[in-house]
Amino acid sequence: MITNALPDIPRSYTAICEWAACVVYIAVLFRRVPPRRSVVVSAIGLAALIAVQYFDGSMPIWFWIVGMLLAFGCMYLTILFGAGTGKREGLYITARAFVLAELVASLHWQIVTFIGMRNGRFADYDWHAVLLLVATYALCFGLAWLVERGNFSQTAPTLPTASAATATVAITIVTFAMSNLSFISTNTPFSGSMSQEIFYIRTLVDFCGFAILYAQQEQARRIEASAEIASINAQLESQHQEYLQSKENIESLGRLAHDLKHQIAALRAEVDPEHAAAGFEQLEKSVQRYSAQQHTGNPVLDVILTTKERTCADRGISFTAVADGSLLSNMSSMDIASLFGNAIDNAIEATSKLADPEQRLIKLALFEQNSFTVVRIENYYDSRLKKDAEGNLRTTKRDDQHRHGFGVKSIRHIAQQYGGEVTIRTNDHWFVLTVLLPRQTGLMAM
Repeated sequence: MITNALPDIPRSYTAICEWAACVVYIAVLFRRVPPRRSVVVSAIGLAALIAVQYFDGSMPIWFWIVGMLLAFGCMYLTILFGAGTGKREGLYITARAFVLAELVASLHWQIVTFIGMRNGRFADYDWHAVLLLVATYALCFGLAWLVERGNFSQTAPTLPTASAATATVAITIVTFAMSNLSFISTNTPFSGSMSQEIFYIRTLVDFCGFAILYAQQEQARRIEASAEIASINAQLESQHQEYLQSKENIESLGRLAHDLKHQIAALRAEVDPEHAAAGFEQLEKSVQRYSAQQHTGNPVLDVILTTKERTCADRGISFTAVADGSLLSNMSSMDIASLFGNAIDNAIEATSKLADPEQRLIKLALFEQNSFTVVRIENYYDSRLKKDAEGNLRTTKRDDQHRHGFGVKSIRHIAQQYGGEVTIRTNDHWFVLTVLLPRQTGLMAM
């Protein structure tokens, strides 16, 4: 049993601590609501947390867990509406805020009990206690704000994966259970029996939980940054290829102009009408591939489709595209170029290997369906698809084995940035890549 009586943390202190943790994360997150709404929601959240704490205090001891869940729910709603987060993002952030609140509350009360035991008294609301509360909370939450503001973007939503959100909630539950174990039972290998020892264990466990969650978010941020750099490098390479293609087209136009002068001179000297008609038909075919232009309503997509169409013509591939480029108004030029460039290049690479010219088919469609922008690219293939251990597609390019399947990975990364998803299926030798992007906002945070 506990050898020294432990004073309970005042309910108002706990509520203020939980509220301050929410405010810290609302301040460091990318907010999708006006500042006035954040202030109003935060004020309501403080009142709600105080009410929940005092309600919990009036209930039997068995209601304690339910009361903590109610407090967690109030914190979740405060962050959800105060920052305008998505549901998964809100849960992810609330779990972090809850651990931070537990850490600061435990540290503050550990200091209070240490001073109180030495002075022989506990004073919850005298000016010494209030001053200590303000100083401790200001220092701890100020440090948390400095640490976490570099861990979250203030220009784009935090988009945790389902596994990351689940892991964060699991870490929060384990941290909370281990830090409060001594209050439930002292007869475990992880419990303390002395008051100061119990608070020390609680503070240490909460600090470890906060450190783990910080490291988790930092790792996720670094992975995202690495993926972004890889995407930029891929885009630069794609742009270089586009430049080489444009240079080749210009040289081809020069050769075509030179040949046309001789062909036109020959046609002027032609006296046979049939031969002249055949000559003009040949001229029309020779300039037709250079006059073809895509007009989708998006200039970036127009250039990409026009260039890829010419590449397909050179390789004997039938390329058809039906696209409403206006649906991409919320997407950056780089993302458009990377998404469509990678997808079409993969299709061209696979289709070029087919021996039968009639099987060299690529279809592209860009349309809106059920509040989603749908990008669908289909190509015929006649070989077995190779995948790695993680199920990702492996490239068939002999000179690019070290970047196997990066094109599809880049497409997935771009889709996730816009709250969308990528699906791949095969059906009767047709490879179908579909990208679904929500139309509600430019960047969804679900």
